[in-house]
Amino acid sequence: MARAQSGQYGPYTDLKDFLQTLEKAGELHRITVPVDPTLEMSEIVTRTVRAGGPALLFERPTRGDMPVAINLFGSHKRAAMALGVGDVNEIGDRIGSLVRPELPVGFSGIREGLGKLLQLKSVPPKKVKTGSCQEVVYRDGEVDLNRLPGLQSWPGDGGVFHNFGLTHTKHPETGKRNLGLYRLQQHSHNTLGMHWQIHKDSTAHHAVAERLGQRLPVAVAIGCDPVVSYSASAPLPGDIDEYLFAGFLRGERVEMVDCLTVPLQVPASAQIVLEGYVEPGERAPEGPFGDHTGFYTPVEPFPVLHVTCMTTQRDPVYHSIVTSKPPQEDGGIGHATERIFLPLLKMLIPDIVDYHLPEAGVFHNCCIVSINKRYPKHAQKVMSSIWGAHLLSLSKLIVVVDDDCDPHDYNEVAFRAFGNVDYAHDLLITSGPVDHLDHSSYQQFWGGKAGIDATRKLPTEGYTRGWPEDAVMSPEVVARVDRRWKEFGL
Repeated sequence: MARAQSGQYGPYTDLKDFLQTLEKAGELHRITVPVDPTLEMSEIVTRTVRAGGPALLFERPTRGDMPVAINLFGSHKRAAMALGVGDVNEIGDRIGSLVRPELPVGFSGIREGLGKLLQLKSVPPKKVKTGSCQEVVYRDGEVDLNRLPGLQSWPGDGGVFHNFGLTHTKHPETGKRNLGLYRLQQHSHNTLGMHWQIHKDSTAHHAVAERLGQRLPVAVAIGCDPVVSYSASAPLPGDIDEYLFAGFLRGERVEMVDCLTVPLQVPASAQIVLEGYVEPGERAPEGPFGDHTGFYTPVEPFPVLHVTCMTTQRDPVYHSIVTSKPPQEDGGIGHATERIFLPLLKMLIPDIVDYHLPEAGVFHNCCIVSINKRYPKHAQKVMSSIWGAHLLSLSKLIVVVDDDCDPHDYNEVAFRAFGNVDYAHDLLITSGPVDHLDHSSYQQFWGGKAGIDATRKLPTEGYTRGWPEDAVMSPEVVARVDRRWKEFGL
């Protein structure tokens, strides 16, 4: 979002510009002593995140040729700064103010509505002839991924991983671009494991390429400006261009440059770009990896990216992230997504007043929703709607509360969920798709789900006892005690 719009931050020219802004705001700490990207960085980052500490710039990694920037999104404040605002709710409010009542509801409606919204404030990417991402070029035999200080975050990891590589592919038949954020295991000096999961759009692109017997061109950009980096993680419908969304967030167009060896475009100001291809039918063991679930994901076969060209800025900064049991840096990213997409979720499911995806549930295990209950089994209707809503369909537990309950107030939610539920009537058990990384389901990709109706019960739902009134203090007494509070010496 442009400074003229927010009056605060951005848009940033590149990652280094964002790091300078963080440093001026006291949100960046430079570590000037040597630090090992194998395990040591992860331990430092994890302690820093859990202490509410700053973004980190490791200036002297003991492996690789460039400094490492990490924990850039690791607080609500820095996530907002990354997106150019003082609070990420400002973006949700901005989207909400543009959502028009004549836009259709439902899943097809959210695609159409978001598309119309972005067209209304269209800031499509801008193609430029040259970019700073191509100041230094390594081709073919010159490619050496060991120049990159990739992390091994946990002792049981299968090797070095590049955790914030923005992966670009195109649908082989339609030419539709996809930008995704997938972990990349380094297999050798010029090959990477492509961990694009079953529900991801790049997986669909690769499947079409394999069916056609074609190589799939791939470009990976590392160290992009923070809005582009965030947009790669955003749960957009497959036919919405992430760069159009990034331009909407930035308030100005993202500059893109043609790759040198593959028919793709990448951000011109990226720090590092890896170009190459995935061969049809080729797989290699990938993992284990200590993921954001807090557990190691097992070894599975995934496609292999052959890197044929690597380009960088002259003095690049390598961007990464550590994943593990919450809290970790991705908590700031998840919070931003929750707030930004609330107006669009309400377009899809108008019954929703507010929602929350607890970080402890790693954002897909639990969804807490408040509604203005109007009819029998309204809560169950909302549960079914959420289980049909794009990536929210992966939610394993849905808790529905009344609109006078703040979904972010865990004490209040627990009070309702523990006290307002007759589990013989208010518990909905079903099964459906779960996240690729979910380890608890008895088989991969699908498992059991539960919905808890913690709303007040209606006579039309069979509750004939008469729902009791809340025991709350009268407003007059509250106001009187407020006025006299200093007298009590408390």
